[in-house]
Amino acid sequence: MAANAGMVAGSHKRNEFVMIRQGGEAGPKLLKKFDGQECQICSDTVGLSDTGDLFVACNECAFPVCRACYEYERKEGNKSCPQCKTRYKRHKGSPRVDGDDEEDDVDDLDNEFNYRQGNVKAAHTWQLQGQPEDVDLSSSFRHEPQHRIPYLTSGQQVSGEVPDATPDRHSIRSPSSGYLDPSLPVPVRIVDPSKDLNSYGLSTVDWKERVDGWKLKQDKTIMHVTNKYNDGKGDMEGTGSNGEDLQMVDDARQPLSRIVPIPSNQLNLYRVVIILRLIILCFFFQYRVTHPVHDAYPLWLTSVICEIWFALSWLLDQFPKWYPINRETYLDRLALRNDREGEPSQLAPVDVFVSTVDPLKEPPLITANTVLSILAVDYPVDKVSCYVSDDGSAMLTFEALSETAEFARKWVPFCKKHNIEPRAPEFYFAQKIDYLKDKIQPSFVKERQYEEFKVRINALVAKAQKTPEEGWTMQDGTPWPGNNPRDHPGMIQVFLGHSGGLDTDGNELPRLVYVSREKRPGFQHHKKAGAMNALIRVSAVLTNGAYLLNVDCDHYFNNSKALREAMCFMMDPALGKKTCYVQFPQRFDGIDLHDRYANRNIVFFDINLKGLDGIQGPVYVGTGCCFNRQALYGYDPVLTEADLEPNIVFKSCCGSRKKRKGGNKSYIDNKKRAMMRSESSVPIFNMEDMEEGIEGYEDERSLLMSQRSLEKRFGQSPIFIASTFMEQGGIPPSTDPASLLKEAIHVISCGYEDKTEWGKEIGWIYGSVTEDILTGFKMHARGWISIYCMPPRPAFKGSAPINLSDRLNQVLRWALGSIEILLSRHCPIWYGYNGRLKLLERVAYINTIVYPITSIPLIAYCVLPAICLLTGKFIIPEISNYAGMWFILLFISIFATGILELRWSGVGIEDWWRNEQFWVIGGTSAHLFAVFQGLLKVLAGIDTSFTVTSKSSDDDGDFAELYVFKWTSLLIPPTTVLVINMVGIVAGVSYAVNSGYQSWGPLFGRLFFAFWVIAHLYPFLKGLMGRQNRTPTIVIVWSILLASIFSLLWVHIDPFTSPTQKAAVMGQCGVNC
Repeated sequence: MAANAGMVAGSHKRNEFVMIRQGGEAGPKLLKKFDGQECQICSDTVGLSDTGDLFVACNECAFPVCRACYEYERKEGNKSCPQCKTRYKRHKGSPRVDGDDEEDDVDDLDNEFNYRQGNVKAAHTWQLQGQPEDVDLSSSFRHEPQHRIPYLTSGQQVSGEVPDATPDRHSIRSPSSGYLDPSLPVPVRIVDPSKDLNSYGLSTVDWKERVDGWKLKQDKTIMHVTNKYNDGKGDMEGTGSNGEDLQMVDDARQPLSRIVPIPSNQLNLYRVVIILRLIILCFFFQYRVTHPVHDAYPLWLTSVICEIWFALSWLLDQFPKWYPINRETYLDRLALRNDREGEPSQLAPVDVFVSTVDPLKEPPLITANTVLSILAVDYPVDKVSCYVSDDGSAMLTFEALSETAEFARKWVPFCKKHNIEPRAPEFYFAQKIDYLKDKIQPSFVKERQYEEFKVRINALVAKAQKTPEEGWTMQDGTPWPGNNPRDHPGMIQVFLGHSGGLDTDGNELPRLVYVSREKRPGFQHHKKAGAMNALIRVSAVLTNGAYLLNVDCDHYFNNSKALREAMCFMMDPALGKKTCYVQFPQRFDGIDLHDRYANRNIVFFDINLKGLDGIQGPVYVGTGCCFNRQALYGYDPVLTEADLEPNIVFKSCCGSRKKRKGGNKSYIDNKKRAMMRSESSVPIFNMEDMEEGIEGYEDERSLLMSQRSLEKRFGQSPIFIASTFMEQGGIPPSTDPASLLKEAIHVISCGYEDKTEWGKEIGWIYGSVTEDILTGFKMHARGWISIYCMPPRPAFKGSAPINLSDRLNQVLRWALGSIEILLSRHCPIWYGYNGRLKLLERVAYINTIVYPITSIPLIAYCVLPAICLLTGKFIIPEISNYAGMWFILLFISIFATGILELRWSGVGIEDWWRNEQFWVIGGTSAHLFAVFQGLLKVLAGIDTSFTVTSKSSDDDGDFAELYVFKWTSLLIPPTTVLVINMVGIVAGVSYAVNSGYQSWGPLFGRLFFAFWVIAHLYPFLKGLMGRQNRTPTIVIVWSILLASIFSLLWVHIDPFTSPTQKAAVMGQCGVNC
């Protein structure tokens, strides 16, 4: 395999940083060691020259001196080498001093002042030392003046590009008199948060000017239009063109989204039925408990316990759906406010994360389609950066991404020119839409080019099937750094960049970055959660988008405006400051027509999450989610007075705030901390402090952590720590791409998170294979809200395992994660009561983690009908008309609740029934195994392996994967339940036939429950039979064996026949019979 682009790899602990050049060069070039040659004057690293070679100050003796000491010696010292006393010659880019010879080869007046001057120690505080200014790591970092990104007038950056050192890029600076040429770099001034601003020469006047500029910016949209008609000539009545502009002003003031309430006639009736069902349940249990079945007491007791648990589960699931809502966004208002034509876009920068592990289970072609849909998204290209995490360090993924970057140069302009949807080529061309319809001159036949791209990707996959004994090598013969997926350095490759990657039309492309974090034996890497946290840090160093969006490798952008949909909430003045994430529903391609195994999960996404959206927001489901970066950093939201009031549970447990001084202090501290959050784009500081001047800064500084505390929280990366204070995004003011890449290698090193709060309080939370539930729960507990966004066109679409075994393994992983949370300190039952988590939101989280336990009473309840048929007993005594009324009302209320849910949600009856069926299938198989595996893992320390769900294309025919059988032990319990109930039905009917018509009446009740079980397990039975109606022998053997053993034991024990009855039977036939 060959790599067609350069990359950087390294290990911070091993002090290695290697640049593997592009294919045209002879091999990897070692830039430097962190502990390289030291300057004999200041003990600093010597660094590199403009040409990338080791800097040599003296050409006579090569005495090691760094460039800073060399410049100082030439300007202030004796201008000679300390060792051989030879006069220093002027190097290219150095200022002239008295006595310099006029040499043609170094006489470059245009560049002699380009070398950065200033406080060397201050610069070393924020960027790594010894790096040259013009190290060209890849084409992504070629800065050309004619391609500079425009800046906003307020000084904020408008792209995620690594910035040039222009005056706009200063963190904080005093206004200077005189003209500054923006094309010439100037010294970057770094502000250390632990120092006083007066040490930097900043006065209250400087802060006041920044405040005034910020206030003017708030009215920019209004001033832009109204100033044109201040002369009185405009049509102020709104009937002419000027009135249309004034209407635009009104639209700009309007919210970017609105809540669409459920019609009251539907919702009120739904709530009434819920209350009635609760009342009926109380009378039902009163009858069940007070009327035991004495001749079948164990069966009756088991059934009552199961029914009580089912009722509790229903309550946990039902009441979080008390306030369902819909939402609507206004993309036109968003564009009017932040993306005016002809002006620099003010939309917030977004970093998009794509995670993948095994390219043989997650085909590179699927990942490539996801990446292409991201690069072609309808969003300013300088505001989008795509990061692909390869947690398996596979060279196949790297080369496939390289091919994808090249094909994107043709695909992205095609998508934007024809405005097509979706923008994943595999799924777009599958629609068979004539995109050239009514076009006189077609540009090119795109489908043919995509087929050629597929051929190249498939050729890479075919070649990767057999790994060479010596491992993979790159084009120049260099061994692939990730040959050992468990022991390799961190790797980063920037494939596309805002000024280095252009499409075929000459337009810029979004940035595309390949990331593979370092892995070493003996370190805990925390699977997907650890990979996502590594992406948070590396993206903060390179681009630092204000918002993050993560998708699985098989979830492509089905709606090119998905980012704008999310920004309607994130950039909304009322919602944005307290919204931690915007969750989109999951939609799937390639599901069979009848959705046999409820892969679409419609009930959860269209009913449960809508209900949570009316409380504190939906739970995080792991993909298709846009995050506020500040929320992931563990900061508190900006809340109103009403939001800061302690919740009802906290009040009831801790008493009134007036009676408890401790509680009052906590409330005041939380309130003060939340209200002190910044409103400006300047790091750390907020608007109130700006208006108060330096005293305000002192108050703010008293609330900030010390530098040591920051490092303990975020890790020892000053560049990353600086980025965490930038609420509006943007990278720290550094101009050296090599330094940023080196720092990026540092933050993805395997030991970076040691003794920090990563995975505990910030980032994706560790402790469960379902890290999504924990991560969302921690944010909600701090008081953040989340938003559920369901645009008319689904934002994302993905693939789901339609095979029975794969589906059960997927459900097993989810259930196991819930059990891990249940047995951890983050369990919602007892965690976070001093926070701001709403009661019904807590109930929803409790339901999310306890549902696997329902498998124990469920499998017992599914076996009861068969036992009743085999023994002739029943769990319910003969009921009167009064008791029968409560049974009938209970069934009516159950059906009424379901029908009304379908009515207000728009879910179909077939989707609802499939969800009910798979609830039983999963409960009798995957959930049951998850309970025992979770107990073994937490109590005995026996870990279970994480299996990546296969994502395969359907090349063998329509839904061929649906009929493929794969053996797993998860199939044994539901198969056994099926066999036992079928045997029970046969036995019960045979007994009724032999006993006469009087036994048919009691038989119907038992048969009803048995058929209820079989009807729910019918999709499972079809999955066992497959297309050829053949079942593996091992399944039949195990099921028959267990059913036979159970039946023989039952006949032998015969628990429902008393000793007296047995003696009477034995006495009827003695020895003389």
